[in-house]
Amino acid sequence: MTEKTKTSNKTDAKSSAPVPSRDQILEYIDQADGDLSRRELARAFGVRGADRAVLRGILKEMEGEGLISRNRAKTYLVAGELPAVAILEVTSVDSDGDVQAFPVKWDGDGPAPDVVIAPDQTGEQSRGRSRNRAPGVGDRVLGRLRKDGPRSYRAQTLKVLPNAPDRIVGEFRMGPEGGRVIPADKKNRREYAVSPDHAKGATDGDVVVLEPDQRRDNLRPQGTVTEIVGRLDEPKTISLISIQAQGIPTVFPDEVIAQSERATPPDLKGRTDLREIPLVTIDGADARDFDDAVWAEPDPDPANADGWHLLVAIADVAFYVRPGDALDRESWTRGNSVYFPDRVVPMLPERLSNDLCSLRPNEDRACMAVHMWIGADGRLQRHEFVRGLMRSAARLTYERAQGEMDGNGDAETAAVRKTVLEPLYGAYAALVSGRAKRGALDLDLPERQVILGDDGHIDRIVPRARLDSHKLIEEFMITANVAAAEALEEKRFPCMYRVHEPPAPEKIHALSEFLKGLGYSLPKSQSVLPEQLNRILEKAKDTAEERLINQMVLRNQSQAVYAPENAGHFGLALPRYAHFTSPIRRYSDLLVHRALIGALNLGAGGIERLKTADERATFA
Repeated sequence: MTEKTKTSNKTDAKSSAPVPSRDQILEYIDQADGDLSRRELARAFGVRGADRAVLRGILKEMEGEGLISRNRAKTYLVAGELPAVAILEVTSVDSDGDVQAFPVKWDGDGPAPDVVIAPDQTGEQSRGRSRNRAPGVGDRVLGRLRKDGPRSYRAQTLKVLPNAPDRIVGEFRMGPEGGRVIPADKKNRREYAVSPDHAKGATDGDVVVLEPDQRRDNLRPQGTVTEIVGRLDEPKTISLISIQAQGIPTVFPDEVIAQSERATPPDLKGRTDLREIPLVTIDGADARDFDDAVWAEPDPDPANADGWHLLVAIADVAFYVRPGDALDRESWTRGNSVYFPDRVVPMLPERLSNDLCSLRPNEDRACMAVHMWIGADGRLQRHEFVRGLMRSAARLTYERAQGEMDGNGDAETAAVRKTVLEPLYGAYAALVSGRAKRGALDLDLPERQVILGDDGHIDRIVPRARLDSHKLIEEFMITANVAAAEALEEKRFPCMYRVHEPPAPEKIHALSEFLKGLGYSLPKSQSVLPEQLNRILEKAKDTAEERLINQMVLRNQSQAVYAPENAGHFGLALPRYAHFTSPIRRYSDLLVHRALIGALNLGAGGIERLKTADERATFA
């Protein structure tokens, strides 16, 4: 649209009816050089005052009917059209040098429109102010678009984005023209040609890892098969595709394996001897590693009547994985253990994850432990961290621990009922009381468990039992995580917090509107408290909409993240929270362990005090 046309439209709009018709709106949006916001549309047509609400209603109706759409920037475009600026992926270069591309994001019906990037349309490059190379096959570019026909666009390259992935996972297919790989990632719409010399023996239906050819002189994307993952119809292939597609490392470097094999348990020097305390592990029946153990007793201090003394012991991963060594570099690269229905990709080699850092019964194990004293009201009163040597008294499962408390135990659980289980459940009852008083979010969404058959295929998906024994371990771990954050703040040491911010105002508004339609009232304010949501959840209990409301409350929550700056944990209604309890599978927890070791002078493997904000940012 030219400036003259724009001016003419504005003048005509102002001299005619105050609110434009649908046809006028469609024509104006279609002819505009760029995307238009509601405010820009109102200004273009001279809509003022109360008529703005009428225009808003018309736009909403048109959007609902699919005539127009609105993008993330909240600007409008005609449905089935591309925005003024979009990310494009180059698919080929024809013999005339024209670059063919498609939009990475396309929400319209049918195939995406054709996009051509002419060789002389290279944005800043054409004016001599940029050295951007011309885009080639496989490149993604940020392009400025203009319509060139009903289903076609011309694009000007604003910026060539980073290269395409250096490996692709997909299905190998053999056809008349030779082999080709169809990416498993549906966002990648290209097919890659594979010559017989580069197929590595792949046959039709194999899932392969492909290394794309990064040369730009190919008219069709090509690549080389580097690995055959398996057959598409094999159940194990599903997780293997995910592993390969996400670039999750599955093989530990030789130096990492060698270092882990040289590791040995520490002696008692510099450690607190906890071996006489009957700590127990309580995990799932299929757990292979046990990295946390618990114990409790009534607090003998008369000043804390009906209170409890708790002890949580966590495998001392920091003793084996020192800052900067081979194990540390590999753990940092992996970041976490990754879990699939049929396998686990661990953060640490098996020598550590399933042996030295697994708190197996009747074996001496290095640990980081925290003594915690809580009142009868469940509030954490004080805590003390120690670096210890422990010996697990029993390996229990959630079902066996709960069965003993319900009167269906076995000989092993009966032996520890009085000394271990009853005090644990007593302390748990106090912690539940404290949780309720502080108003932690109480969602009731059963976890689903995937049951695999003997052939490796999914046999069934069932709700996972939610026992008090599960909740007991959760509350003990939460309390230990709070203690870790408090200890580091007291010593003014850096802490990697687990942050869960309150829902954004727009999410609160959307949730309020949804609940209103079901007859529930949630104030439309800028903020909300967990206890307000709990009242909604309690009111919905045992109703037909209970599950739906729980799901919607969950979906409107912010994403929990790790951060060096504290913003509290909304869901748990806690002012500070850090992950301390799983350094065997989370690198963030290992950072917290190292900070505690350094802050409390607990020996080797810690970090030194960081004094400035810049140093804190560097550490994080």
